[in-house]
Amino acid sequence: MRVSWNEYFMNLAKMVATRGTCDRAYVGCVLVNKDNRIVSTGYNGSVAGNPHCDEVGHTMRDGHCIATIHAEMNALLYCAKEGIKVGGCRCYVTHFPCLNCTKALIQAGISEIYYEEGYRIDEYAMELIERNNIKVEQLKI
Repeated sequence: MRVSWNEYFMNLAKMVATRGTCDRAYVGCVLVNKDNRIVSTGYNGSVAGNPHCDEVGHTMRDGHCIATIHAEMNALLYCAKEGIKVGGCRCYVTHFPCLNCTKALIQAGISEIYYEEGYRIDEYAMELIERNNIKVEQLKI
């Protein structure tokens, strides 16, 4: 049986999440262009070359691990580093993006956000999504 594009990309996001190095949340993100081609992936982890949370523990501040770069940011930052356009891309992410990731996705030109787990959905993030006409949909896969 052939799966839908949404199911395919969300399953890939779940697989990407298994590479995460911060055990507070295993999050995976896949950015996909209009031709259904994967542009980038990202997972929760430390700054490249630095110790990972699963090796040395968490660096906590205000209830958040500040050593970790979120999956969405890692996917976007790879594109920025390599000069890859993301305008008009769709984002498939295992958990609803935090406020900062939502702002970054909107600013980068992401047109649609698909998530599976409705984790800590921020009211202002939803306001920004609506104000900027970003399609957002929870996928139960």
